[in-house]
Amino acid sequence: MNMTHYMELLAVDQPWNLLIYMAVPVILAETVAITELWILHQRRYDGPIVAVNRAASIAAGVYFAGVFLWLLAKAVVPITLSGAWRGPADVVAVAAYLAGVVPLGAIALIDLGVVAKDRDPHARMGLHAFWVAVFLVVAHVAMIFGMLDPTILTGGAPQPMGHMGH
Repeated sequence: MNMTHYMELLAVDQPWNLLIYMAVPVILAETVAITELWILHQRRYDGPIVAVNRAASIAAGVYFAGVFLWLLAKAVVPITLSGAWRGPADVVAVAAYLAGVVPLGAIALIDLGVVAKDRDPHARMGLHAFWVAVFLVVAHVAMIFGMLDPTILTGGAPQPMGHMGH
């Protein structure tokens, strides 16, 4: 069976790649999501749960920025330059995975006070929750397309039907 580059990355060098590229970012993002639900429910923007949320948000954004840059240089550019993409599912899986840098970066920037610093705590947390949701979507798109046989979406080139005169 063929594998996408995404799935191959997670499968090689066990358990290290799985930990580095999947477990750490997902555990941090899930920590953010779970604590965020509690914070929004309680409407308390101080205390230990907020501190855990903030630390996990900043760590996720910084960590994934490093993963993004590493994979861009060591995988995406070489695969692209050599024309080694394995089909549309492969491209979608890798692009969706790497797109996680946008929402994770956004939540880190919010918690670092770079973005939305003029908003009240509830509005900041609402924006924060939006970016967590975006991350969950792109991460799941990456996982779904990453598990596909990368050739499944190629379908082959369409066959010419010939000229149909009127």
